[in-house]
Amino acid sequence: MSTVGAVVPSLGLSPLGAEALAALRHELAPLRGALVWVHQGDASSAPALDQPGERRIDLPHPVGFARAANAGLAALAEVEWVALVNDDCRVEPGWLAALLSALAERPRAAAAQGRIVQLERPDRLDGRGLAWNRWHEAVQLGHGAREDGTPAAAEEVFGVSATAALFRRAALDQVARRGAAVFDPRLGSYYEDADLALRLRAGGWSAWSVAAARAAHAGSATAGRRPAARWAAIRGNRWAVVAGWQGRRLPLALPRLVSRDLIDLVRALARGDGAAAAGVLGGWARAVVLLPRFVRLGAPRPPLAAVDRFRVVSAR
Repeated sequence: MSTVGAVVPSLGLSPLGAEALAALRHELAPLRGALVWVHQGDASSAPALDQPGERRIDLPHPVGFARAANAGLAALAEVEWVALVNDDCRVEPGWLAALLSALAERPRAAAAQGRIVQLERPDRLDGRGLAWNRWHEAVQLGHGAREDGTPAAAEEVFGVSATAALFRRAALDQVARRGAAVFDPRLGSYYEDADLALRLRAGGWSAWSVAAARAAHAGSATAGRRPAARWAAIRGNRWAVVAGWQGRRLPLALPRLVSRDLIDLVRALARGDGAAAAGVLGGWARAVVLLPRFVRLGAPRPPLAAVDRFRVVSAR
């Protein structure tokens, strides 16, 4: 059994799929790493996996990122280090080695990601880690900032994006939900990595951004092209994840949650963006369904100070 493996959740929609697979194979080969490709929907668009240690899981219909990722992670239950890579993300040479080194040097590090640039604008960052802003939104650190390739030391971040990251299996096992679910299947897609980051922090684990590990991301190719539904899922899941994190302090967080959505709704209506406006309203409808399953009593987990340490001032 290999000590390292990778999971690729896919809908078969990414135009970058073949390149993403080839790049990941190149990273895994020196370590004889395992690869699990989780394909959702029509299997005719799934890649042929014919190399040692590769396996494809075919799901008959789309089930969302969380369930697809969990299926892949379950198939690699024995590996010490497991990567998650979207099929619209191409990792660069040395990506895996840099992340492995960063985690091995830090016994309480649960996860690491690199600097991910935008595929169509490689001089601009897609992100280098997750943080929270004043509106209780999970945000990609550095998104849209200029990326000049200047070397930088590894830095601690609140959490990592599941776009392309490496995880310590022991940490995932510690914080897994009932049924060994690493990602919360109730969330489907979006905010599932922010929820995992909160649980890892509550468990005493850290996360790191490693500049030497680089990748390029096409952006939302795996998720499809339904903007209103996508925004509704993002906004509704945000409410659910914040409710689970805040516990009995949720009433104090409500003004920020509501204000952010109202501001975005007004702005969407003013510019005639029906999809964005529908996304806000759809997010509220989704939150009504999800909140009873996530609201809880008790203190925030992790404590607010653990989040505030990494909180950023957003331009939004």
